[in-house]
Amino acid sequence: MDMLGGAQITAANLTDWRKLGQGLHARFVVDDLRAGTRFLTAISEAGEAAGHLEVRMGTRHVDLKLISDDAIYRDDAGTEHQVDWVTQQDIDLARRISEIAAQQSIAADPRSIAAIELALDTANAATLAPVWSALLTGGPEAQGRGTIGDDVRDATSRVPILWFQETDPHRTPRQRFHVDIQVPYDVAEQRIAAAVAAGAIIVDDSKAPSTTVLADPDGNKACVGTFQPATEPASTSIDEPGSNR
Repeated sequence: MDMLGGAQITAANLTDWRKLGQGLHARFVVDDLRAGTRFLTAISEAGEAAGHLEVRMGTRHVDLKLISDDAIYRDDAGTEHQVDWVTQQDIDLARRISEIAAQQSIAADPRSIAAIELALDTANAATLAPVWSALLTGGPEAQGRGTIGDDVRDATSRVPILWFQETDPHRTPRQRFHVDIQVPYDVAEQRIAAAVAAGAIIVDDSKAPSTTVLADPDGNKACVGTFQPATEPASTSIDEPGSNR
């Protein structure tokens, strides 16, 4: 099934959900584990599409992620690649889950969600990726999984995604790692302001609001990124089918 572009995801008007990284994310607030279990049981009965769902549950919340591992991405040459991304099947299931939540009087809390990615600046991604795949996941399988690049992505989401930001060869010292914090579009400004109030400085906001680079007092950098529905182009092409990058 074809991957969806930003305009298509925005047009779905999924008020309970936010697009972070490669997938759709939601948090639903429950009274206790029993309520969360009832909610998940109802979702599991929604059909085969529930196989696209990732679940994390606590005593007071149910966190859900929807992503297709068989989305079709077409590069500039027209070649098809199978990647992890949002498809129409995910949109349909998101709507169904929201309906189930409403039937059970369970409220969504979309402003509380976030996704963390690690980024490594390198001119040698193909050489470094096997090392980090082994370190983070214990084997080579995570390298390039669900992407056309060398991103390290654990199939069970045990660890954050590690992606490689292409850079010119350089000598150390220079910061090579930085953290990407993916937040909902209606939270990004607040998150940046909180970081600045705590002592961070804004290094680069030329790509804001989709990406803002900040640094701590020692100069360590982090990026606050967000999916911007108001400005996302209709095309389904992306730089790398792996994130908001």
